[in-house]
Formats: sequence, structure tokens, C-alpha cells
Amino acid sequence: MNDYGKIAYDGLWKNNQALVALLGMCPLMAVSNTVVNALGLGLATTATLVASNALISAIREKVSDEIRLPVFVLVIAAIVTVVELTMNAFLHELYLILGIFIPLIVTNCAIIGRAEAFAAKNPVKQSAADGLFMGLGFTAALVLLGALREALGTGTVFAHAELMFGESAKNWAIVLFQDYEGFLLAILPPGAFIGLGFIIAGKNLIDGWLAKRKKAPPPSRWNCPPKPKRP
Repeated sequence: MNDYGKIAYDGLWKNNQALVALLGMCPLMAVSNTVVNALGLGLATTATLVASNALISAIREKVSDEIRLPVFVLVIAAIVTVVELTMNAFLHELYLILGIFIPLIVTNCAIIGRAEAFAAKNPVKQSAADGLFMGLGFTAALVLLGALREALGTGTVFAHAELMFGESAKNWAIVLFQDYEGFLLAILPPGAFIGLGFIIAGKNLIDGWLAKRKKAPPPSRWNCPPKPKRP
């Protein structure tokens, strides 16, 4: 596997920040009650990861070890400010719904963790790729959890898509259950913990199945089973 393939595999699956590292759990639990909210915050986090990783990688040789963490935080805070102002200008209603969790991206452990563990030690291209795939993996977990909670909680998926994609997306909502009264627990914070637990359990089952399959000897048509002995 080449460098970029390994980076993609780590970010999307092996070292997924939400399902394996369990970092950035605060927004994961707070805004994942719908697909649109989860997608909005996930893309904002991805943009921050890509930009911060690339910029920190570019200045890594000019920042001494004594001040690197404060500098990293300042860089991330500046990028988050740009992302926040952009969302406020172009996605104002979604920005109001996400609220404090957009500026709180600055304190997301996944972002400072990737800056310290990867961007501070690797070239710009690989660092930007790491930020992209780590962000996409985080976004995928957010959207999956949001879809699960929205489906169980309100019986719909992708409701209020116009908040992100404009008025033309008003009819994008998928109604799964007609006359559905809703399941309140799914859209409350405890539902987020329960849903995330099921998703992590599913990933662990897939990892275990893949590990067993990798260890199993490949079948061979030349290895015929022994003939039973005659009595």
C-alpha cells in the first residue's frame, strides 16, 4: 500500500477519530440528531483539518518545540474563525442551529492530535491528505449516527436539507414511516451514546471477521480431502 493509500485507510477506517480514537466526542453527541446537522459540522471539521494540517506542516521547521503547541492552537483558531464566518455568511440558518459547536472545533482533540502526531512530522501534501481523510472518516461517522438517530427519532432521513443545499433541496427528505409518532430517546443525548455504541460494535465485528479471514489459509483445488477408509 502506498503512502496515500495507507493515509486514506487510517483516516477512513483503521484509525477513525470517532470510532477508534474516540476523539471529538462533544460535537459528535450534540449535533448528530439529524443528517444535515451532522454533515454540516463534519464538513466544517474536515475543512479545518485540511487547512490546519497543511499550514502547520508548512511552518513546522520554523517553530521551536517550546512554543509549537501555542502556535498550533493559534493556527487552528484562525482557520476555525474563517470557517465560522463563511458558514455565517452562506449557511446562516444552519450556522444558528450548530451554534457554539462551530467555534468549539478549536478545542477538538482530533485536530490538535493530528497536528502533533502527523502534520508536525510530514510534508505538506501528505499532511493535507491526512487531514482530508481523517475529516472524511469523522464526517462519515457523524452522518451515519445522524441518519440512525433521525430515522428512529422522527422516521425521516435528510429532512431540512435546504439548510445546506438551498430551496431546491426541500423535497429531498425521505419519509421512512408514515404517521410515525417518533422515538424521543433517539434524538436525546443518551440516544447518541447508544447509537454510537452500536456503530462501534459493528465496526469491531467487521474488523474481527476480516482478521479471521486474513489468517485462514487460502483454499486450494489440489488439496483434496482424504478418502474415507473402507470398513
